Formats: sequence, C-alpha cells, structure tokens
Amino acid sequence: MALTVGDRAPEIALEDQDGVMRRREELQGKVLVLFFYPKDDTPGCTAEACAFRDTHSSLEALGAVVWGVSSDDAVSHRKFAQRYQLPFPLLSDQGQQLRTRFGVPKVLGLLPGRVTYVIDAEGTIRHIFNNMLDGPAHVREAERIVKELSQG
Repeated sequence: MALTVGDRAPEIALEDQDGVMRRREELQGKVLVLFFYPKDDTPGCTAEACAFRDTHSSLEALGAVVWGVSSDDAVSHRKFAQRYQLPFPLLSDQGQQLRTRFGVPKVLGLLPGRVTYVIDAEGTIRHIFNNMLDGPAHVREAERIVKELSQG
C-alpha cells in the first residue's frame, strides 16, 4: 500500500555505494529528499541524478540531505556516482524492500517507478512526487518543498 503525505516514513537502513549504512534517524533533524529511480546509467535516471547534483549545494544550504535509491548494487552505484560526480549517497535496495515499504508503484506493472519523497525532520512525509518521464521535475518539486519547510 502506497504511503501518502502525512504518513510517517518507514525506517531506512541500506548501504550506499561505499558500503556505508545509511539510516534516516542519523540525520539529526534534517529534511530528507529521498528519490527512488529505476536504474543507474539510463537516460532518464542520469538526467534526474545530474539535476539533483546540480542543485545539491542549494538543498544542503536549506538543511536538506539527498539520497537516491535503486535496486542496483554498490558497484553499479559507485561507477554511476563517479561518472557523473554525484555528491550524495546512492542506496542499494537490491531486494526492493524499501521500495515496497514506501509503496513505490511499478510502471505498467513491470518497471520500477520514479518517485521522490520529501521527509521532514520529524520523519513525516511532507511531499510525494511521482513522474516517470520527467526526472528533473523531481528536483524542482523537491527544492520548492524544502524551501517551504525551511521558511516555516
């Protein structure tokens, strides 16, 4: 069942491309921008990841942390992050357990969906953006919500 705005975000405990275990509760009151994407090195996913890269410093300045999630393994994530100089962790959800806990839908019942969640400092989902075709739109939406949260 898909989560909705206002729901508490599930716990996150996944390793990133460098083998570092990432847990949401370790963010110490920061907003988390968590974007689920289908696959490393595909055109849409590369555009989305690079758009998050290009706005990363402004999101950080607003007190947000960015994490990407796909079912690719750490080796694939490491190559993807190095190739495009991605400054944020890419979490490996190989069994798709986290994707399932968030209720990220599949496209046409087959392809992993592209959904971004903005989770506030208390762990509440404040925004969900689901758009398979426009990866950079996820960044614009996330940045807009993070700005609203930082002003509120």
